Amino acid sequence: MKAPLDRLCDWIDTASVTGDEAAYGDLLAREIEALGLGVERQELAPGRCNVMGRGTEPLIVFCTHLDTVPPWFGPSREGRVIRGRGACDAKGPALAMLEAVRRLLGEGEERVGFLFTVGEETDGAGAQLAEERRAAPWKPRYTIVGEPTDNRFLRGHKGVFKGVLRARGVAGHSSQPGGPSAVHELVRAISRLLAGEWGAHPLFGEGTCNFGTIEGGLAANVVAPAAEASLLVRAVEPPRVVRARIEKALGDGVELEAGKGYGPVELFCPPGEEGPVVAFGTDAPFLAGWGERLLYGPGKIADAHTAHEKLEADSFERAVADYTRVARQLLARVDACA
Repeated sequence: MKAPLDRLCDWIDTASVTGDEAAYGDLLAREIEALGLGVERQELAPGRCNVMGRGTEPLIVFCTHLDTVPPWFGPSREGRVIRGRGACDAKGPALAMLEAVRRLLGEGEERVGFLFTVGEETDGAGAQLAEERRAAPWKPRYTIVGEPTDNRFLRGHKGVFKGVLRARGVAGHSSQPGGPSAVHELVRAISRLLAGEWGAHPLFGEGTCNFGTIEGGLAANVVAPAAEASLLVRAVEPPRVVRARIEKALGDGVELEAGKGYGPVELFCPPGEEGPVVAFGTDAPFLAGWGERLLYGPGKIADAHTAHEKLEADSFERAVADYTRVARQLLARVDACA
C-alpha cells in the first residue's frame, strides 16, 4: 500500500467537483471495502450517491464530503506539503478519518462508520438525504464532521441564508421619463441591506451579508426591465428572522426568491478542547439525527477554495492521531453511560 500522502495525491487526481462525485465515491468505496467494512450507497440522483461504510452498529461516524469546488486542478508535492483541489477540503480529512478507523479496527473496535456526502459545497443535499433516510443500525451517538479547522474542535459555526433578489422594471429609452429601472430599484435595495444590521449573538458574534453576483439590464441607453443579485448571509439568527430583515429592506419592485438556510449551530467538543466558532458552513446542520456533532479536520480554511489549496503532513498526521484518540474517548463515554 502506498504511503498516505502518496494516496492523497491519487485522491486529488480523481476530480470530484460538485455534481461529478461518482469516480471519487467509487474510490472511497473500494477503500472502505479494503478495511473489511460493508459499503452502502444512498442515491441522490443518477451518478450521485452518498457513500457509507460500517462495521457493526456504528456508534461513532466519521463524516465529510465527496465534492469539491471548481475548478479542479491536480496534485503536486513539495516535501511534506501536498497541493491540489481537495487537499484540505475535504480529501485530506477523509484520508485522516480512514487511517484513524484503520487503527481502531486493528484494536478490535468495530463500532465505527463512515458517511461521505455529495453536494456539501452547494446545498447540503447529500447530508439532507442521509438525515431523511437514516434508519437502524445507523443510530450513532456521535458524528465527527471533517473540515479544515486547523486541528481544532470547533464550538460552532454561523448559519447560512441564501437567496436571490429579483427586480422588475419597465423598458424604455433612457432619455425619456418612465421606468422604473429594475437596476436602480435593485441597487437601492442592496444599498439599504448593506447599511443594515444582521443581528448579534453572544457566542457567534455579528451576522454579515455578501452580494456575490449582480446581473441585469440590456444596454446603457435602455431603462432596465429586469435585474437580479445573489445574496448570502452568514447568519447568527434563525432563517425567519433573516428573511424578515431582507424583506423589510426591499422596495415594491424587488422580491426575494428562493430564500432558505439554517441558523447558527452549536457543536460538541471534547472536554478541555473547546475551540472557537467560525463563519463557514458545513453539513453539520443537516445531521441532527446523527447524534452529537463534532467538527474537526486538518488544514486551514484560508487555504480552501483557493488556487493554492494545500495540506501539510504535520497537520494530517496530527488529525489521524486526534480522530483515533477522540473516537476512543467517545466510545468509552458511551460505555460508561450504558
